[in-house]
Amino acid sequence: MSAPTVYDVAERSGVSIATVSRVYRNPDSVRAQTRERVLDAARELGYVPSGNARGLASRTTGVLGLCFPDYADPDAEADAEADSDADDAVMLYSDQIIRGMERAARRHGYALLIAASLEGGPESLVAKVAGRVDGFAVLAQTVPTEDLEVISRRLPVVMLAGPREIDHLDHIVVANADGERELARHLIEDHGLRRLAFIGGEVTSPDAEARFRGFQEACRDAGLPVPDAPDMRAEMMTQAEGARTAEAMLDRYTGLSDTERPQAMLFANDQMAVGALRALERRGVRVPEDLAVTGFDGIPLSRIVRPSLTTVRQPIRQLGEQAVELLVQRLGDREREPVSLMLPVSLARRASCGCG
Repeated sequence: MSAPTVYDVAERSGVSIATVSRVYRNPDSVRAQTRERVLDAARELGYVPSGNARGLASRTTGVLGLCFPDYADPDAEADAEADSDADDAVMLYSDQIIRGMERAARRHGYALLIAASLEGGPESLVAKVAGRVDGFAVLAQTVPTEDLEVISRRLPVVMLAGPREIDHLDHIVVANADGERELARHLIEDHGLRRLAFIGGEVTSPDAEARFRGFQEACRDAGLPVPDAPDMRAEMMTQAEGARTAEAMLDRYTGLSDTERPQAMLFANDQMAVGALRALERRGVRVPEDLAVTGFDGIPLSRIVRPSLTTVRQPIRQLGEQAVELLVQRLGDREREPVSLMLPVSLARRASCGCG
């Protein structure tokens, strides 16, 4: 069966070919109701837009894509603006993935097209990227599963992080649960801490949820109470939210005795933990003497904050590099069996838990 064309989409949605083109090239110029009708028709047909159909068919665009949610952290950006030498130190999760993909893409002779899910949402993101690349990597929760199903019929797609929702796609994840379990076990066994509070991210964050499961496993193994949910959740996994949740935790335990307060706060990522360290300092809480603090990711900033942050290092750049390797392999052999890789993590013991 031949691949669906723009003509098929126009006929199915009852609009002109020009309207279909505008939906993908300039979506704001088309009424929302019409735009949705065109996108629904395209999804049903399995149509993938292309700015260069001939290049797409022969896989000669020479470009790989990366789609990820907008992980902007205003506090981290402010740090960089205040110190022109701090750019590398404030590199966040997505920055590290981009650097890894760029390095591997250059090695294979490809350029990298980057798209963050800002205004316009996932539909706009897919329209902008899918027709301009030979294949692309997608971070979990960026593009709806049904859209990935459609795109993957025409283009190689690698899923980064989260559960493997589509069996025929290559998939890479890091050992989130294992890492958080080892981190919590370190606090329990090596530091003798028994009252641990876990501050999670959004329920829709598969990485944060996997880390909480690892925390639960460590509590269960140590014979401690196993919480059904994180002690608190952040709305976004940023420094500002880390500061807010840390202060809220302090307020929650005001007036309780020392034997009732948490001895440690385990944050679902480093950005939140860094924000918490600053908030705790403002409140006169000593870390780690009064309260241990930990993160997860191993971003460069975790090394230079004071106290330096105990965390779980994940191979973020390797995640990006491996995504390119899988895309290149898939472009060379579209029939090979899909793979699911789990990259190992490591514990970084530093001052914020009492080590170092």
